[in-house]
Amino acid sequence: MKSYENASLNKIIKNTGISKGTFYYHFQDKKALYIFLQDSAHKTQVEFMKNRMKELSEEFNEKDIFETIKLQTQIGVEFTIAHPKYLKLITNYLKETETPKNKKILEYINNNRKQTIETGMDMMITKAIEHGDFKDEFSKEFIIKIINHLFLNYTEIFPTEENYEMQKYIEDINTFIDFLKYGLGKE
Repeated sequence: MKSYENASLNKIIKNTGISKGTFYYHFQDKKALYIFLQDSAHKTQVEFMKNRMKELSEEFNEKDIFETIKLQTQIGVEFTIAHPKYLKLITNYLKETETPKNKKILEYINNNRKQTIETGMDMMITKAIEHGDFKDEFSKEFIIKIINHLFLNYTEIFPTEENYEMQKYIEDINTFIDFLKYGLGKE
């Protein structure tokens, strides 16, 4: 419910109803717990997305990269509805301000998420180039750099407030994808 800096380990232990000994049996400290929770949320989200994409594989095969990303966004919304606590955890993480105490933790989490996004986008962009979804004048490297940068910094373009409405999120992402499509995509 709180940022890493403002979360009290004693309150966490008290609210869970476990003893300090039990906590320290499983986690070295608050940092280890925070990383575990972030990794767990991330892995659950990735697995959810993969499963839903597999279920909708026929729909994905018929779409260009831009429509595919829109469909993935819908799946992301499904994830947030199915896992509201993970949404809260991820939203709070995105609001974290880097401090000397949390710098290494945020770097670890950022690198982990960045790697997932970049790997997924690289595969999607490669397939989309083979499909002819992009204008020929742009190199694969340029397209990958632009799209990765925009997705990794999405919250700077469209900040997520506490009561961020999912419909507004979908509208924002669709506008964002249309911007990419009409700038990079073939008509």
